[in-house]
Amino acid sequence: MMDSVPEDREYDVAVYGATGFVGALVAAHLAEHAPPGTRIALAGRSRDRLTALRDGLPGGPDWPLVQADAEDPASLAALARAARVVATTVGPYARHGLPLVEACAQAGTHYADLTGEVLFVRRAIDRVDAVARDSGARIVHACGYDSIPSDLSVYLLHERAAADGAGGLRDVQLVATARGSFSGGTVDSMRGVIDEVRRDPAARRLAADPFALSPDRAAEPDTPQPGRTSIVRAEDGTWLAPFVMASYNTRIVRRSNALLSWAYGRDLRYTEVMGCGRGVVGAATAVATTVGLPAFLAAMSVAPTRAVLDRVLPAPGTGPSPEARARGWFRMAVHAETEDGRRYRADVHGTGDPGYAATAIMLGQSALALALDEERLPARAGSLTPATALGDVLVERLRRAGHAYDVGPA
Repeated sequence: MMDSVPEDREYDVAVYGATGFVGALVAAHLAEHAPPGTRIALAGRSRDRLTALRDGLPGGPDWPLVQADAEDPASLAALARAARVVATTVGPYARHGLPLVEACAQAGTHYADLTGEVLFVRRAIDRVDAVARDSGARIVHACGYDSIPSDLSVYLLHERAAADGAGGLRDVQLVATARGSFSGGTVDSMRGVIDEVRRDPAARRLAADPFALSPDRAAEPDTPQPGRTSIVRAEDGTWLAPFVMASYNTRIVRRSNALLSWAYGRDLRYTEVMGCGRGVVGAATAVATTVGLPAFLAAMSVAPTRAVLDRVLPAPGTGPSPEARARGWFRMAVHAETEDGRRYRADVHGTGDPGYAATAIMLGQSALALALDEERLPARAGSLTPATALGDVLVERLRRAGHAYDVGPA
């Protein structure tokens, strides 16, 4: 049986990066929704900013404050030793994240982040997976809009198909629609990935590998995975275009499948697209998205055009107003065909800007699950995914928080 994090830790959950834009939203969610008696700490570089944040939280919680800095590994090690769970919003993770991952793995402390950086996750796996398995730490990446809805929806489809005796999943397509904003942190992470891929051929090859996050690349099946989607029209008339986070989310889902010994199916083909609507407007949106996404990435790769974009793109630590966040929403319709030909559909949706409000709920509930539901979680440690670390427990928590995860025959 896997060892639990010792109960004598000072804090159940430490929110690292709490004074950042998303970190403050996570802290506010915990202030309103953590059960009474949950020991929560706020961590970051500036005690003054942490104090100001705490003073403005709903209910006025008297939470302890911890100074910790990504440039000071000793402070991160002390934070990890003091907490049962560390939830971090400090990115870009490739630049700032590895010392905290290593500290948590060594201390046997559970960890959750919001990264959408495939190169960072690969490095973290290689550095800490074995250490975390020995210490009992669950290292859980991608605990926000990237990639919880994707990961949990395919996990639930697998569970339903298995319960029905329908065999493994064969072809699965997620269609994402949303109203929201790009976060400044996401844009900053994208800059780092683009720069590294441009200068490092090994990083470029890794980023292009559909099984880049596999725990055992040599054991992966030869099943070809869908590549970049061109404009297509679905059976219901919806125009489909490439989804900006597909390259990351699909790799998280495939890692989950491999960590579960390919329980979803060794012939699984998984892809994600963006739904653009129907009719002329939908077609125009699909064309603009399909052309615009590679053009944007190309512009971000060239110094003069990047300088222009940097003037208009959100900066790290900034975000939309409360009113704009409240107007946001996300929906994902996930269509699956099983090995015996049966069809299923998962519908996932929630209110609130997906990159901010909804993501704060997802990370906050992931941290609470790791801290408070440990005995109900799968008996796994190491470098994990939301589905393999938290599974049905997180689904239950997110449903209670207002997100829908519905699965049934198509």
